[in-house]
Amino acid sequence: MSNFIFTCGDVNGIGPEIVIKSIKKLYKTTNHKFIFITPQNVFEEVSSNIKFKIPFSVVDNLPKKLTKRFYILKLNNIKINYSKTTAASGLTSYNSIKKAFSLLKEKKADAMITAPISKKAISLAGVKYPGHTEMLASWCKTKNFSMLFLSDKMKSSLVTIHTPINKIIKELTVKKLLSSFEIIFNSLKNDFKIKDPKVAVLGLNPHSGEDGIIGDEEEKIIIPSIKKSKYSKYLFGPFSSDAFFAKHKYKEFDMIIGMYHDQVLIPFKLLNSGKGVNYTAGLPIIRTSPDHGTAFDIAGRFIADELSMLEAFYFAEQIAKSRKRVNANL
Repeated sequence: MSNFIFTCGDVNGIGPEIVIKSIKKLYKTTNHKFIFITPQNVFEEVSSNIKFKIPFSVVDNLPKKLTKRFYILKLNNIKINYSKTTAASGLTSYNSIKKAFSLLKEKKADAMITAPISKKAISLAGVKYPGHTEMLASWCKTKNFSMLFLSDKMKSSLVTIHTPINKIIKELTVKKLLSSFEIIFNSLKNDFKIKDPKVAVLGLNPHSGEDGIIGDEEEKIIIPSIKKSKYSKYLFGPFSSDAFFAKHKYKEFDMIIGMYHDQVLIPFKLLNSGKGVNYTAGLPIIRTSPDHGTAFDIAGRFIADELSMLEAFYFAEQIAKSRKRVNANL
């Protein structure tokens, strides 16, 4: 039995709804304990609309010993403005993440599952981070981390994360690729118990540069990185992205490494249609999340599908178990 934290995400979106729907199911199917960090009024409004009847305890601070299975760790109440981008909702989502992180650092929980935030809302609130990944890496004082996307069909990762297209080439270096390989292989071994993985590396340019004719990043950066890596025997590529996915080559690999965001996320989301999970590898804490956003278009209608949030929990549970086994053997 473990303790899992859920953050509320942007309360003007579907975050609280999919968290409460997920806990409603998990409470019956697992023996774990759950902590939901949210304004109390948000919990009350959303739970009343989805017939939530599981016993819970509302607290200002988490007790040293968790005697109940479900806690609402409350933040300051907030006016809900469904489908609106506001500084108030951005600040609430940020405070939820920050509180969850502090509890993980204090060893009061095993993992955090984060509901979707609005990058614009947190920016309006004065938060300088572009997303969860960079925020948590900064708090962990970790410079080497990687954003992974997980599903039963495909595991993938990004070398650059929320980087504008016109800045990708400047960020793409041999040093950065070698660091990405290190993080990914450690995660495959320690988080997913894959000892001898087969990993595909995608090229940056159309047709992977076609021997330097359509861009030379493959020849100057990607191929040398693969050869230089101590994991080179497990690395294959660089592959031309279009042919790689068109020919379903992803089925042959334990992990696919992409150079930039949409290169990986477009095929991943097409394949998984609401079942994908975002995972930040390389951190001392465990954090997963659904691979979708705030869904402002359906917020407040209480029709959101919680499947991706449930998958995020199941991967967090799997990784937590794996890390406990690793730590027990140290």
